This record gives sequence, structure tokens and C-alpha cells, in this order.
Amino acid sequence: MQQIPLQATASQTARIVLGGQNCQISLYQKEEGLFFDLISNGTTIVVAVLALDAVALVCRQYLGFIGNLLFIDTQGSTSPTYIGLGGRYALVYLTEAENVKLQQ
Repeated sequence: MQQIPLQATASQTARIVLGGQNCQISLYQKEEGLFFDLISNGTTIVVAVLALDAVALVCRQYLGFIGNLLFIDTQGSTSPTYIGLGGRYALVYLTEAENVKLQQ
């Protein structure tokens, strides 16, 4: 499990290598909640996924992304908001093996 460094800002983009994949992660707060976009190796994987606590963000494995990402509330079980990013709410990358265990 690898934690992605984030800032407590309402909109941000992070570029990071995850499992050998060049990733661009965008997070943006809307009235309905915090949303997530992922581009991996130039391919759009997911767009406008609502971030929920402990729920995998990449639901379609056939798109070719290896592993998964999810938010973890380190102080409870609420869905993330931008105010807690980089503190209360951690965005983590799960390897393929860790992701398989999560789905069991």
C-alpha cells in the first residue's frame, strides 16, 4: 500500500508513478462531494468518480489499470472532503495483490 501525498485544497492534480504506471490523479470538491479522475499512461481510466470511504475508485479492471486506489478515513468512516486531505483522509494505492485481497 502506497499513500499518495495530497494537499487540503478544493482542486488539485497529482502526477505519480504507481505500479510502474505514469498516473495523473485529479481531485475536485463539488457540492455533492469529492470527485476523482485518473489517467494512466495517457489513457483515461475513470472520470468523475465520487470518493467514498474505503470504496475502490477503479471499478473496471478491463481498462488495463494495475491495482486500485481508495480513500481511508483515519479517524472514522466518513466520505472524504478536501478539508481533510493530507491529514484525516488518505488516498492509497493498492498493488494488484492487495486489490485481490480487498475484493475477497
